[in-house]
Amino acid sequence: MTNAQNGGRFCWHPSARVFGPDGVGHGAAHVTPQAVIAEKPSLLALQTAFASAAAGVTFRIGATDADAPAPSETPAFETLTGGSTGSPRRILRSQASWTASFLINAPRFGIAPGAGVAVLGSLSHSIALYAALEALHLGADLHLFAGCSPARQCRDMRSRGVATLYATPVQLRLLAESGPPPVTTLRHLVVGGGALDPGLRARLFHLFPTARVHTFYGAAETSFIALSDNDTPDGAAGPPYPGVDIRVQLPDGTPAPDPAGPGEVWVRSPYLAMGYAGPDAGSARWVDGWVSVGEWGHLSHGHLHILGRASRMIRIADQSVFPEEIEAFLATQPGIRDAAVIACPDPRRGQVLEAVLRGDTRVEQAVLAAARQRFGLMAAPRRAHWRTDWPLLPSGKVDLAAIDAALT
Repeated sequence: MTNAQNGGRFCWHPSARVFGPDGVGHGAAHVTPQAVIAEKPSLLALQTAFASAAAGVTFRIGATDADAPAPSETPAFETLTGGSTGSPRRILRSQASWTASFLINAPRFGIAPGAGVAVLGSLSHSIALYAALEALHLGADLHLFAGCSPARQCRDMRSRGVATLYATPVQLRLLAESGPPPVTTLRHLVVGGGALDPGLRARLFHLFPTARVHTFYGAAETSFIALSDNDTPDGAAGPPYPGVDIRVQLPDGTPAPDPAGPGEVWVRSPYLAMGYAGPDAGSARWVDGWVSVGEWGHLSHGHLHILGRASRMIRIADQSVFPEEIEAFLATQPGIRDAAVIACPDPRRGQVLEAVLRGDTRVEQAVLAAARQRFGLMAAPRRAHWRTDWPLLPSGKVDLAAIDAALT
């Protein structure tokens, strides 16, 4: 049945099976549809999600203490944001907004009946939920490894012949640090939820030597926006994902003076969410079929480059500075494992940037000097602070609020 014939609904393919840590495969089941579904046990959660989709029930996996999704005339469901503040938002989207990209990813990532697809995280996180629903809709064997140690995740992927893995950079770093033998069965590594720094990318080439690495840029509100692979230029998010239109404009709605930007990134595609659900209004804006999540960037030679969020942009000596751009640069420096850039008050300039780093403290002067050479004296971090731990939100993103609070 085609996507158009089934109305864009999620449909459990007859060949699809779910494998948990015990390695036993399970198919679809006749279960009672529910609007609010507990994320554990994961097999039951997925069986209930597909039963709800078939029954026309708008559903959500996770956030069981929140109100149930309101009924929708369009086959719909709710996802949860990764959350940069620790408080996930509920997002309403049509099922067709995901099934449309299933059909594009199937040949690109080798997802088909009999193929093994692995997911490392909880189903309440949108990347894990997306990968799980996609695999079962397309008839693949879905392997759920949430809660298993990184060493076991690698061992089971190897023994089960997993060919496609969806994961975040944080999850992949844990895999690489567990020191396992190479997983030579993997053909496609699909990365979401953040960019790969060069050090981690190099380690992944050793861990997954036969895999092509695909990193997608997007948001819970937009789904896929751009997709990079091994051939994408350094620093680029990649060309637009098929079916995506991108425009770069100033906050007042006028096009950026330079066609290459920089400006606020707006997106139009079949994959956009319908809007926010629940009391939190969220920060993304929908205008005439276009959506912006407030990130700035530019287009160059057909590739999208992201500078950072407008909410983090600061002005230093009449210069707009994006901390994310500096963080990405610092993470490439030898001896640096993690980096965050925080704006701190300064009596002369209003604000200055300071770096919070994890890694080899002996490289501090070299790293700060490299930043001054790259970004100039005004924009580069004035000093470095070192941590032996690295606070993360439940979504796996850096807890910038905790890092900021530790400096005050």
